Amino acid sequence: MSTEQANPSGTSSTTSAGTITIRPAVVADAEAIRRIYNAEVTGQTSTFDLVPRSLEDQQRWLAARSGAFSAIVATDGDRIVGFGALSAYKDRAAYSTTVEDSVYVDRSAGGRGIGTLLLSRLVEIARESGFHSVMARIEASGTASRALHAKCGFQLVGIELQVGRKFGRWLDVAVMQILL
Repeated sequence: MSTEQANPSGTSSTTSAGTITIRPAVVADAEAIRRIYNAEVTGQTSTFDLVPRSLEDQQRWLAARSGAFSAIVATDGDRIVGFGALSAYKDRAAYSTTVEDSVYVDRSAGGRGIGTLLLSRLVEIARESGFHSVMARIEASGTASRALHAKCGFQLVGIELQVGRKFGRWLDVAVMQILL
């Protein structure tokens, strides 16, 4: 169980593995975020991106994010150990009250509750921003990500069959949702 206290840069949580701070991401965090994300691009199916991001791409991504769509990072001391963000779910206007979450944790920092802290904060941001629903699209065999979302109150609402192809195989997507 963690205890949380507000601080000027974000929320600190003391876990069994130390103090993790959740704070808004800044452009200077781009390299650390890129390192975490590109490890998933090149070695995992947690993202359907096939091409690693350049530092410039990551900086542009961060610079373009604002308001409810700002990115957040989890830090352990000076080290960024995870990040998350909300994005528009679909372009059409009727979807404007729904967002999609993304959460990535450095594989070397897994199992410490960092994903839970990030996702819980994203759900809070979505609620504070007046959204009605948060969606998660998770590669269906991603049991840890599915368990994380279930722990944070998401429910499985469907499986999209063979909608992606990576590493020479077809991938299904589990769609999970929380109503706020």
